[in-house]
Amino acid sequence: MISNKEDFIEKIKNSYKPKGAFIHLGAGILEGQVVTDAEVNLALKMMNRHGLIAGATGTGKTRTLQLIAEQLSDAGVPVFMLDVKGDVSGLAEPGTTNEALLERGRLVGIPFEPSNFPIEVFSLSGKLGAPMRLTVEDFGPVLLSRILDLNETQTGVLAAIFKYADDQKWPIVDLNDLKKLLSYLSEGPGAAEIKEEYGKISTATSGTILRKIVAVEQQGVGHIFGEKEFDINDLFNKVDGKGVITLLNISDIQDQPLLFSTFLLSLLAQLFKKLPEVGDLDKPKLVFFFDEAHLLFNGASKAFLSQIEQIVRLIRSKGVGVFFCTQAATDIPPSVLGQLGNRIQHALRAFTPNDADNLRKTVKTYPSSDFYEIDKVLTSLGTGQALVTVLNDKGIPTEVVATHLVPARAVMGPASPQTYSSIVSGSEFYAKYQQRVERRSAAEIVDEKMTQFNLEREKEEIRKEATAVNKNVRRSTRQTPMEAATNQASRTLAREGAKLLGKLANGILDSIFRKK
Repeated sequence: MISNKEDFIEKIKNSYKPKGAFIHLGAGILEGQVVTDAEVNLALKMMNRHGLIAGATGTGKTRTLQLIAEQLSDAGVPVFMLDVKGDVSGLAEPGTTNEALLERGRLVGIPFEPSNFPIEVFSLSGKLGAPMRLTVEDFGPVLLSRILDLNETQTGVLAAIFKYADDQKWPIVDLNDLKKLLSYLSEGPGAAEIKEEYGKISTATSGTILRKIVAVEQQGVGHIFGEKEFDINDLFNKVDGKGVITLLNISDIQDQPLLFSTFLLSLLAQLFKKLPEVGDLDKPKLVFFFDEAHLLFNGASKAFLSQIEQIVRLIRSKGVGVFFCTQAATDIPPSVLGQLGNRIQHALRAFTPNDADNLRKTVKTYPSSDFYEIDKVLTSLGTGQALVTVLNDKGIPTEVVATHLVPARAVMGPASPQTYSSIVSGSEFYAKYQQRVERRSAAEIVDEKMTQFNLEREKEEIRKEATAVNKNVRRSTRQTPMEAATNQASRTLAREGAKLLGKLANGILDSIFRKK
């Protein structure tokens, strides 16, 4: 190991000296000492090459997210962040100066100056901020199958239903639309139509999907689907030249990780789908922080992982950078991890065999260093310190360096209740998204189709009944051979009887006239 301080400073400066604007991450650490002159910077133009912020619980990952978000805001770059515990809203208030923060500022070469930043707060439940909704069709069959926990067969059926609705121009806005459409196509008059074009939907499969939709509704989160849906353009705001930091507070539904993690991916998919291509910019249009990222990948299907890989690989050309935040690099699938060019690794612990195994795997993902034994550094980093390697201006990985990180300048915790309430109630987005919008969608179209179908069926039944009556009437005017013979005999008897009576009458009259 090389321990020469001058060599260390020279290597770090050469490796972390971007030509344009940058995020100042901190100062390098050599042999346990912070080397102020060894500045560690991350070029803004490389932020769309994505990144990973990892580390054990309590090592400072959230504060690293915060310090990067603060500097992005200063640079006029909007930020989207997940607020899992409700403790990031302090960005709206300037921090309180204390000796520890002043000392950290001196060590990294940037005097600590408290500051606040413009934020907007959204909430999936609608209780902690402006409601954030997306339509069911925005989610698509793959992401919705993730929330509903469907198997491959059921996911295939859901994909067929989405394709049918798209072909017919029937909007699937909320879960009620999906339930009505599923019943219509599996047991209703639409069953024959979808069978011919897309394949039959068995009642067993449709029943399972319906039950899982109802289960989601019973959890009280069905309202995240609907309109007015969130407009992604509302993520790109600035105030007084600073980029707005948009927080999604999910502290009241953090026990439903599958829901909020998939919702975030769906939001990212909307950015990928709707934003124009911009290529490489001097700074990103938006940086998207994906906290608790391991929840996104746990138990994910191949189709789901494939969609994540595609979005991460291609969205950088839309000017969007994505940073995943999790406990260990091993939480991220290799196909995704390989696309994360900027790495900030906080301390790892090796208390269990699994921890030790994760440590070994993480060490292998780093290049060798002339100054550190990576495994020893990763287990000895303090709070607010991290092992860093990023991409330089030319897209080349920088020297691995243990870094003493700059302090966040805003409150490192939740904002005061008064500030939080003021932000939510005063937001233009609260008024914009508070009320749901109901329009003619798949449920109404199915109801109309069913009404028409029932009317036609009633008309057909009436027509059949009338036809049956007419047949009975015609049948009653026809004679059987026995009836014809009986009628003929009756007519013959009547004629003969009439003749006999006539003869008798004539005989009686003749006898009377002769007597006279």
